[in-house]
Amino acid sequence: MRAEETVSLKRDCIAVTVPTGHQVLIPEDSEADIVQSLGGSFTIRIHGRLFRVDGKDADALGKDPLPKPELAENASDADVEKLVWEQLKTCYDPEIPIDIVELGLVYSCSVHSQESGRRRVDIEMTLTAPGCGMGDVLAMDIERKLLEVPTVAEASVEVVFDPPWNASMMSDSARLATGMF
Repeated sequence: MRAEETVSLKRDCIAVTVPTGHQVLIPEDSEADIVQSLGGSFTIRIHGRLFRVDGKDADALGKDPLPKPELAENASDADVEKLVWEQLKTCYDPEIPIDIVELGLVYSCSVHSQESGRRRVDIEMTLTAPGCGMGDVLAMDIERKLLEVPTVAEASVEVVFDPPWNASMMSDSARLATGMF
C-alpha cells in the first residue's frame, strides 16, 4: 500500500491493529502514513505496521469526519432501506479498497418498522476469511453507521460463514478493481 499522505497525530488516538484487531493507543505527534481513507475510516502505517483509525477520530489525523446521513421527515421504509444500503457502502475492510457491498460480504439486510415509528435493521454478513481478526471491528463499524441513519433505533450485525465467501460473490466492478475478472 502506497502512502496517500504523511501526517503527525494531533492528539492521542485509539486505533486497531490490522489484521489482528487489537486496540492500541497511538500517541500525539506520532508520524503516520495514511494508506487508505475510505468510508470515513483510515488505515495508517507507522513503522511498517498497519492500524485502522475510526472516522470519529478523524480529527486526530487532521481530517474531517464524514457528515451524518440525512433523511426526509416522513421517509418510507423503502427510503430508510436505501439509506441503510448507502451506509453499508461506506464500510471497508482496512486492507481492501472496496466496500463490503461490492465485495459481496452482505448476505441480507432487513429493515423492520416498530410501533414507535423507529426502525430496527438486521444485517447478515460474512468475511473474506473466517480467521479475519478485523471481523468484530468491521461489525461494530457497520452497527455504528447504521445507528446514524435517522429513525434507526436498533441495529444487529451477525457474522456468518455459511455459505463461505468466494470471489464470485464480488460485483463485476469489484472483480475488475482487484484484477479478479
